Amino acid sequence: MSSTVIVIVVVAVALVAVLWYFAAYNEFVRLRNLIAESWKQVDVELQRRHELVPNLVATVERAAEFERGTLESVTAARNQARAVAAGAEVSGVANAENALTAALSHLSALAEQYPDLRAVQNYAALQRELSDIEDRIAATRRLYNANVRALNTKIESIPAAIVATVHHVSPAEYFEISGPEAREPVAVNKLFEAQPEG
Repeated sequence: MSSTVIVIVVVAVALVAVLWYFAAYNEFVRLRNLIAESWKQVDVELQRRHELVPNLVATVERAAEFERGTLESVTAARNQARAVAAGAEVSGVANAENALTAALSHLSALAEQYPDLRAVQNYAALQRELSDIEDRIAATRRLYNANVRALNTKIESIPAAIVATVHHVSPAEYFEISGPEAREPVAVNKLFEAQPEG
């Protein structure tokens, strides 16, 4: 084999390695951007949920004589979730949203005791809107977590792990529901059902 052929082979191998390296790096950039975009979508749906909670609380408050502590806890959980959403880590947002879900569940359980809530005209619209928002939150969370999974898998895959290590690409955090009470769906449809008598 002539030295020219060896040089050409070495240059070709080096060129393939460099092109692969840039392709792997660009894939990490693409995945990071997908995660950022999908997190913004989650954030939009959480904001819609936060804006709906005061209307829900006001509707329930007008229709029933609730214990003040429950309404205050829902409002406090909503305010905490809104405050944490601005620039917080995913785990902080998840914890605040878990607390809000738990507070809404508690509100729902107490609301079952007040059949007069069925008469409130805004309830049906609020019920549909909250249900739609919860569905959109679940869908955007699935998309976000799928993007996180793709990035984390690539970070752990050989040989892409070398590029991840060189450029300090760290794994992303899943947006998960942690508490068992938060895993229970908010039973909004039970808010206004009459209790069976006696």
